Amino acid sequence: MNLSDQAARGVADPTLATLLSAHWERTLADAPVWATRLGDRRRDGELGDPSGAHARETSAFYADLRLRLATIDPGPLSVADRLTHEVLGHELEVARVIEHHAAPWSWAISTYEKAVTFVNELHEQHPVVTEADGASLIARYLAVPGWVDAHVGALREGLAAGRVAPAPPTARVVEMLDEQLRGPLPDWTVMVPATQERAWEPAAQARFAEGLGAAVASAVAPALHRYRRFLVEELLPRARGETQLGARFLPDGDAAYQAFVLQHTSLDLPAAQIHQLGLESLAEIHAELAVLGERCFGVRERSALFRRLREDPALRFTTAEEVERTAIDALARAGAAVPRCFGRLPRTPCVVRRVPDYQAPYTTIAYYRPPGAVGGADPAPGEYMINTSAPETRPRFEAEALAFHESVPGHHLQIALAMEEADLPAFRRYGLQNAYIEGWALYTERLADELGLYSGDLDRIGMLSFDTWRAARLVVDTGIHHLGWNRGQAVAFMLENTPLAENNIRNEVDRYVSWPGQALGYKLGQRCLMRLRDEARAAQGSTFSLAGFHDAFLALGPVPLRVLERQIRAWMLR
Repeated sequence: MNLSDQAARGVADPTLATLLSAHWERTLADAPVWATRLGDRRRDGELGDPSGAHARETSAFYADLRLRLATIDPGPLSVADRLTHEVLGHELEVARVIEHHAAPWSWAISTYEKAVTFVNELHEQHPVVTEADGASLIARYLAVPGWVDAHVGALREGLAAGRVAPAPPTARVVEMLDEQLRGPLPDWTVMVPATQERAWEPAAQARFAEGLGAAVASAVAPALHRYRRFLVEELLPRARGETQLGARFLPDGDAAYQAFVLQHTSLDLPAAQIHQLGLESLAEIHAELAVLGERCFGVRERSALFRRLREDPALRFTTAEEVERTAIDALARAGAAVPRCFGRLPRTPCVVRRVPDYQAPYTTIAYYRPPGAVGGADPAPGEYMINTSAPETRPRFEAEALAFHESVPGHHLQIALAMEEADLPAFRRYGLQNAYIEGWALYTERLADELGLYSGDLDRIGMLSFDTWRAARLVVDTGIHHLGWNRGQAVAFMLENTPLAENNIRNEVDRYVSWPGQALGYKLGQRCLMRLRDEARAAQGSTFSLAGFHDAFLALGPVPLRVLERQIRAWMLR
């Protein structure tokens, strides 16, 4: 499937359509593995280019697009085209400020963004159905050395400019590499496609397995060994230590962090204001927790309640199978309930999958992987990826809220519907407006309570536990990147203000260190959405429909929050 024809869907203005086509084609070319997952197989043998030279070329391309977009007067455009013009303008401006102030390609590295995860996930993004698919996957494995070397070259540019990753997440990447590199090659995750059964002739299957193994041995393994040497010998000795974890310690650091705030929240809010919002939100949620704590355990005092939630072994899972089964059951219940408050639901299914073993100890408790090739006859489902490692550390009472956030009615419902929206231009269908996307998923944790989906008060405590987590993020993210907190301060704040398990908190703090601003989108997006819903209910009175409100929100596809506010307020008056 060639996705180029989706670039300007629903766009009437020919000049805007031409610009969108150029923008979308460049997006697919720069992210060929993502394009494969979406069903565009034109660049199946490519990996993309993470080099500094390519980053500068992309920046120049976007600068030209901004100039071209500025020549289009939005006044005479249709309502739909004006909205598309505004969203694209916002995205291009974000790209400008991020590149100008932060240049993350030159320093960012974490357990989420680095060569080992990129390489290990290739086969999951690249379906192998035909022999040609197999050949192009082998070609991608053979291209890994060039990709790794370009990535290392970009990080060396950062070192020369005084931009370098923080040490704790970099050390964890080295741990991940060590764990993989010490194992025999046939057991590596990248070899999984060689063991899968296909309707091929035995000789073809044998050729594919042999070619895959040879590519791993000759290309992938040596490249990952080189990558590890670079991290250990060059990057870690100069990485930012415990007292310099925040973005403020980068060159142009305060402006860099403000750029990340804009990127991930779509708002130009000062960091100090976000920090205060987090403290105020925590106070509100703590009061709700006190009520449920007394009801469930006879405990209102926060530290005593949190101690009980963390230390009572009866509140933990005992097996990985229990963790997975709870996720599957919650998804099924939510799927049955959502027709009550949505007029439109996605056709694309959602399934539960386990986080791969190589990644599980180093990543968060769960995440969502969007569907692929939604326009095809048999689309790849959305995937709720649940971390089942160390089940004795996984709280039972948080499992339902987690499932509703990551799958239905959270990420899957919103993202799959957007991808199925045939009349939106492609960059909006597949858009990455963090505050819209994560704000929706956090909103649905409380919506699930309105739908009666929680099994009891203990599971509602889990809902509030997660809400403290997202409110604490506002404080901790700004604390690290604006105020200069160290890792110990961040962990201590979350231990005091959330009932999350300590292993989860430590992984989360590493995530905030590595990914400035991303964690801010959840609570800011949720607050915006709840405020708009209250406004709509007040404005429409007895005619207000929750399903209508949800459908109006979801029909937009991911948009900046300022755009969302204006569009929903216009919908209120219809």
